[in-house]
Amino acid sequence: MLCFPNCKINIGLYVTRKREDGYHDIETVFYPVHMRDRLEAVPAAESDLLMSGLEVAGNPEDNLVWKAYQLLQKSYPDKVPELEIYLHKAIPMGAGLGGGSADGAFMLRMLNKECELGLSDEELIQLALQLGSDCPFFILNKPQFATGRGEVMLDVPVDLSGYSMQLVMPQVHVSTGKAFSMLLPKAAAFDLRALHKLSIQEWKDKVQNDFEPAVFQMHPELKAIKEQLYAQGAIYAAMSGTGSTVYGIFPKGVRAEISVGVGFEEFYVV
Repeated sequence: MLCFPNCKINIGLYVTRKREDGYHDIETVFYPVHMRDRLEAVPAAESDLLMSGLEVAGNPEDNLVWKAYQLLQKSYPDKVPELEIYLHKAIPMGAGLGGGSADGAFMLRMLNKECELGLSDEELIQLALQLGSDCPFFILNKPQFATGRGEVMLDVPVDLSGYSMQLVMPQVHVSTGKAFSMLLPKAAAFDLRALHKLSIQEWKDKVQNDFEPAVFQMHPELKAIKEQLYAQGAIYAAMSGTGSTVYGIFPKGVRAEISVGVGFEEFYVV
């Protein structure tokens, strides 16, 4: 069993309400990006999770891949066998790209297919929601307008295949909890269901990420990256999620050269 979990960006992100259960309601467009991890599973005498590539903090049993496997093995013990699972991380963790969520969701998808569990997308989405708020998107893995915690989704016809995208991932840790604590939920400034009706040139003035003011205050270097992306020709630039990734959408073939006073890595995605 082999698959390649990809990441996502947020195009617009509005925090509209704090719920009684402690979560927040959001409005955003999730858009898949083809930067990928590698996830493989083979039958074994005893289940295990082995990891390579970028370092993943925490205990392996807390990894969403392992949790996804345990979730299905518990529900379908006669169909989901003991597996040795290999995860190679290329998507940075804690960068606003949903890499860990993608790994968990892709594990559900892969086991559903290879073990012939017969679960529908809606059933997989409900299982994915048990893993995390971003996980349901990766069951569908196509542009979605998302509300609620991110699990209520609607197809949106957004296509960036005619553009180049550059993702800049500084080695900066953004505290999601602190970012949320600095926000005052409010109605979305723009209805992202209508995103496809705008030209990308119009996004700069209409499509916002509510987290940017607070996160840029904590980490001015992220604001500097966004400004440099625009200065070097980005049609639209924004922070993804609560950061720290900042992305720019460029005309095909254009690449920015970013110079900031922190360590960072660049990925150029066509």
